[in-house]
Amino acid sequence: MSDDKSPVADNDVVEETADSVPPDDHLLVTSSRGRVDTGVTPGMQIASAWSWRFLVIVAAVLAIAYGMRYLSEVVVPVTVGVLLTALLVPVTNGLQKLRVPRGPAAGITVIATLVLVAGLLTLVGTQIAGQFESLSTQVGEGVQQLREMARLNFGLTDTDITNLFKQIQDTITSGGALGQRAAEVGTTATHVFAGLFIALFCLFFFLYQGDQIWAWLVRLFPRQAREKADSSGRKAWVSLTAFVRATIIVAAVDAVGISLGAAILGLPLVSAIGILVFVGAFIPVVGALVSGIVAVLVALVAKGPIVAIIMLAVVIGVQQLEAHVLQPFLLGRAVSVHPLAVILAIATGVVVAGIVGALVAVPTAAVLNTIVNHLAGNDVDPEPPRRPLPRRKPQPTEPEPTP
Repeated sequence: MSDDKSPVADNDVVEETADSVPPDDHLLVTSSRGRVDTGVTPGMQIASAWSWRFLVIVAAVLAIAYGMRYLSEVVVPVTVGVLLTALLVPVTNGLQKLRVPRGPAAGITVIATLVLVAGLLTLVGTQIAGQFESLSTQVGEGVQQLREMARLNFGLTDTDITNLFKQIQDTITSGGALGQRAAEVGTTATHVFAGLFIALFCLFFFLYQGDQIWAWLVRLFPRQAREKADSSGRKAWVSLTAFVRATIIVAAVDAVGISLGAAILGLPLVSAIGILVFVGAFIPVVGALVSGIVAVLVALVAKGPIVAIIMLAVVIGVQQLEAHVLQPFLLGRAVSVHPLAVILAIATGVVVAGIVGALVAVPTAAVLNTIVNHLAGNDVDPEPPRRPLPRRKPQPTEPEPTP
């Protein structure tokens, strides 16, 4: 076929380019036929690079989350053991300074913690048993007041309220549901005791050989990454200890303030309310809300609506004091977590491990925040620069005798 131009064709069109054709900025690859245009623009290349990396990261996060949930009966007790270690390691260190060996000091710390918790539970049980009769009478009167309030404010008749209570009773006492609840309670109790044993076992060895365990973990990283892994872990430990100890102080202040208000108002179960508030303070936002509601309900049932309103004011005042004064002062900027991150962390913890997950969610988020900022070089409170060691002046040497 001849390559001569046709005398009647518009041959100039071949040498032109339409305005709709983009410039030749596609990706070019080298092959046996020379450079080949793949048709992939630089923007598409960048988007695809981001996309597959994003998918890999999402897959890794999902795999880790699935593994943690599948092994939650082990992960949660170990996490609780780490939190207790951050709280109790000063006790073990203090005993060691008193010439007590590290192993016995760790054992004494664990046993003293168990005795303290058992004493608090005994105190609550004794108080409930001693006030059970009067409390039953007050609860009956409070339920009657609630019925009156529902009848006056919501237009419910006594028949409606009775039918509602009967439906709830039938649902609870039905054969299948009751057996299922009993099985769930038995399984949960078994898991709780197993998790408690693992947590105490981890607590003892973290207190006894924490430095050795951490050194072993650091050696698992590649040699080039060990220094960064060690510094990240130590910064995370500083944030964790600050968070746990500050939370203990805040919880104690909440418990003392609300218990004092309940005692002044003459409410029953003052010690039980204080312990509930103390435990609830470990779950930010949600724990304070639930424990405050319980204290107000006890006031409503025992003393009526006026005292309940006063108790509500006491709860709000104490919680505002700790939220706006104590926590910022004790925690500082190093472990500050955005409120949205707190809510999302608590929700995730509840989904993964229930109440215990809610307890450990916020300190976990604080630790991850510290590690990410440190690895990215965005430390909130960077470490002060280390002072170089003074160099020794070289000693003048005596000249060797010439032969």
